[in-house]
Amino acid sequence: MSEVRQKAERAAGAVSALNRLTTEQKNEALLAAAKALVDGSAAIIAANEEDLRRGRENGTSSSMLDRLALNEKRIKDIAEGLRQIVALPDPVGDVLETIDRPNGLHIVKKRVPLGVIGIIYEARPNVTVDAMGLCLKTGNAVVLRGGSSALASNRKIVEIIHEALSVTAIPVDAVQLIEDPNRSSVDEMLKLNGLLDVIIPRGGSSLIQTVVQNATVPVIETGAGICHTYLDAAADPKMAASIALNAKVQRPSVCNSMETLLVHEDFAARHLPELADRFKEAGVELRGCAATRRLVAWANPATEEDYATEYNDYILNVKVVRNLEEALDHIRRFGTKHSECIVTEDRQTAKLFQQEIDAAAVYHNASTRFTDGFEFGYGAEIGISTQKLHARGPMGLPALTSSKYIVTGNGQIRE
Repeated sequence: MSEVRQKAERAAGAVSALNRLTTEQKNEALLAAAKALVDGSAAIIAANEEDLRRGRENGTSSSMLDRLALNEKRIKDIAEGLRQIVALPDPVGDVLETIDRPNGLHIVKKRVPLGVIGIIYEARPNVTVDAMGLCLKTGNAVVLRGGSSALASNRKIVEIIHEALSVTAIPVDAVQLIEDPNRSSVDEMLKLNGLLDVIIPRGGSSLIQTVVQNATVPVIETGAGICHTYLDAAADPKMAASIALNAKVQRPSVCNSMETLLVHEDFAARHLPELADRFKEAGVELRGCAATRRLVAWANPATEEDYATEYNDYILNVKVVRNLEEALDHIRRFGTKHSECIVTEDRQTAKLFQQEIDAAAVYHNASTRFTDGFEFGYGAEIGISTQKLHARGPMGLPALTSSKYIVTGNGQIRE
């Protein structure tokens, strides 16, 4: 039996025990895991250094190495994410609807766990802990398949989590890590109907599309982040610069960072050269349209391919547009329905932008970097869903539940 099937069967075998747990038992286990991660920081960092060394040898970009890197602060933040989950209400068992029928049937619709969730993700080892915490809090078992670039980190993290869970009510088998780095392990997960109830991919466009197009197991699609910020003619220059810089350089390797800056031609004429210099100081390469390059001589030309690329790096497209409609058209063509922003003091323009843009999160005068479960008050997140069925946007605890109907009668039969 393959590693993938064997571990999926172990996870499925833990579901019954998970269904019997109280919120208190789940919380105690998550707190134990949080403490164990902090206590085991040195071992995790040592394993992470192995991954970073291999990444440097393979020529991995600095932004992707940053995405991979762990230190004491990041591990403390990861543990804090688990504590945030503990502090949140447990949605399992919530009554969503009550129906009393004329024939005496009493029907209650309740939240229940999804079952066994498969998570396929790339370089960020914090996802290992986020996914584990959210899945266990909602009574789900989880099968984790991280990227090969973070294998040593993920292995050590799961080892520490297993040790912590071993003295709690949560069965150790509820958390499984697939260590096979070959693509075949992903392909096998996608077909594990009857063992996995849902698969959630987290990563770049190529990974997500591979999962969406090839899985027979149901998928919750998390999208690539080609995010835009539009600086309207009525934007406050100081606010616009602050938001745009934050959206790009605060952490460019993540999916909610800005990839294209759209600038109204009136704002561009007054403020784009100065703003471009600030991006240059921050180490950002600008790729611009012809109008951009007339104002910023050192910018490189932007191509259609650039506008369709999620860089996750210190590279930014800049396009000057004539009006709001041109900005909307560009976002409709190149956006990935993730996070979009308008900076303007014109409330009517902002309202139109937020109505017209089809995305999981649409901002007015705030950085797209806030599209995040922690920032939305959900604790850690399982991902940012860009689809419209089941869940959309940052997926916290309720997104990892389904529902079932509890029907009580007193002998009714259907005529």
